Amino acid sequence: MSDPRQFGRKGAPALGVIPRGETVASYESYESAQAAISSLAHTDFPVKEISIVGSDLKSVERVTGRLSYGRAAGAGAVSGAWLGLFLGLVLVIFNPETNLMLLGAAVLMGAAFGMLFGIVSYSVTRKRQEYTSATLVVATRYDLIVGGELANRARNLLERGPETDAG
Repeated sequence: MSDPRQFGRKGAPALGVIPRGETVASYESYESAQAAISSLAHTDFPVKEISIVGSDLKSVERVTGRLSYGRAAGAGAVSGAWLGLFLGLVLVIFNPETNLMLLGAAVLMGAAFGMLFGIVSYSVTRKRQEYTSATLVVATRYDLIVGGELANRARNLLERGPETDAG
């Protein structure tokens, strides 16, 4: 994982800039690239000099189910209940004398409005999309980029495997 605090320091890499250096390894999954960095970290390699760059981005939409009035109502009710719970808790926090029955009423009212909103929004979009899905962007390749002076050392350590670095 990256540390967001590092980007504010002088001399630290800037966000939005493609890192410079050599590709020392390529992987098909992000998890494999992370595992390679972990193995380098175990050898006391300066991991702050490594970047993971995803290439050949693809948008993937996974269909998760068929959408119906019941599903739209249920999803709306759950979302509305969470919103009602949040608003009820805010009310209780700022006014401690509030009856806890009000919290339950806020959850129920939120669920009711969420259910109504879910049904109405499904009715409007029903002809365009009759399924639920999750969309994400994935890369087909993940390259480890290391600055030129450390690239050969990183390559050698990755080829050797999870041994410890003597130098």
